[in-house]
This record gives sequence, C-alpha cells and structure tokens, in this order.
Amino acid sequence: MNYSDYELKEYAGERQWDVSAAFPVLMRKVYVWMTLALVITGFTAYGVANSPGILQAIYTNQILFWGLIIAEFALVIGVSAAINKLSLTTATLMFILYSVINGALLSYIFLAYTSSSIATVFFITAGTFAAMAVIGYTTKTDLSSLGKYLLMALIGMIIATLVNVFFIKSTGFDLVLSYLGVLVFVGLTAYDSQKIKQMLLQAPDAGEGAQKIALLGALSLYLDFINLFIYLLRIFGKRD
Repeated sequence: MNYSDYELKEYAGERQWDVSAAFPVLMRKVYVWMTLALVITGFTAYGVANSPGILQAIYTNQILFWGLIIAEFALVIGVSAAINKLSLTTATLMFILYSVINGALLSYIFLAYTSSSIATVFFITAGTFAAMAVIGYTTKTDLSSLGKYLLMALIGMIIATLVNVFFIKSTGFDLVLSYLGVLVFVGLTAYDSQKIKQMLLQAPDAGEGAQKIALLGALSLYLDFINLFIYLLRIFGKRD
C-alpha cells in the first residue's frame, strides 16, 4: 500500500502523539508499583518484627530461612526471564509476593537498630535515590557503559561478601563493602532510571506489553532502593 508524503507525515504525528501520551502513564506506573512494593515490605518487616513467633520461626528454622531466600531469587528470576510468557496480573502478584518475603527477611533491622536511626536512614536513602533517579532521567550522557562496570562491581561485591561472611568475618571489611555498596547502588539508580526511560519511550501505547516493561522497571528500582537503604543502614544505623 502506497502513502502520500502528507499521509506519512500525518501518521508519524499520530504515532508521536501515542508515544508521548503513553510515556507519562507508564512512568507513573513504574513509581506507583515501586512505592507500593516498598510500603508492603515496610509493613511486613514491622509486623514480623513484632510477632515473636513468626520471627523465631524464620531465624531459627534453617530450612524455612533458606527456603525464603531461594524463593526470593526464584521470583526475581522468574519475573525477569519469563515476563513475556506471564500475564500482567501474574507478574504483579509475583512482585507483591517478593515484597512480602523480602519484608519478612528484613524484619531483623527493627531488632538490630533503633527506630529513630532506621527512620533517619530511610529519609537519607529516599533523598539520595530521588536525586540519582532525576540525574539518570534527565542526563544526556549515555550511562550504558557505566552500567556494565557497576554490574561487574556488584558481582565482585557479592562474592567478597560471601567470603567475608563464611571465612574472613571482619567487621572492618564489612564496612568497606558497605561503602562500596552505596556507590554501586547510587550509580545503578541513575543507570536504571535512564534505561527505563529509554525503554518506555519506545512503547507504542500503555498496553499490557508496555506495562510489563514498567513492572520490570519498578522491580529494578525497588531493588536499588532496598539495597541502598541496607548499606546506608550498616554505615549510619545505631544499634540497640
């Protein structure tokens, strides 16, 4: 089918309108899903911390504890790898379940640190995260190469953390890893923000496929926020 130049320009204009109309809707969904996941995690962590029976079951039963950790990894990998095969509803429920499990495993922070220091570090994390998200969203610099280095640093940091936990057991080395963790996730926040923006700008509409991309973006930013919070808490948190 042949089109005149006028018809092609008209179609291109309509296409651009569709993209620009869908983009803010999808970006809102990213941050709404991320915020809801953080709220679910926070309430779950607080609830478990104030339920001695559940708390004891998680941290004294090794099978349950490691089962929850494995379930976390399985959910993240499942959502990320099979997002095209999953319905949006199923993927969303998996994200919610992950938020609940993560909250249950993070309940220990309410026993290890004072409530005031948790609140302080949370606001520090929120401010830092917001600043880096804005930088990643607005910068004209391509952060893809930075993202590759950050991911390599993250892998190395995970390996070093495991070595420290099982072999070295050094509090000083743990503190160094915490500072490194802050740097890595500050950078990943900017990188993921730019990546999400670029992906959603290409979405033709706000249909289920585009919303799945937004959900994955929310999961990425949620993980960035949680990890940044944990590392900052290790540095600035005051213990009971």
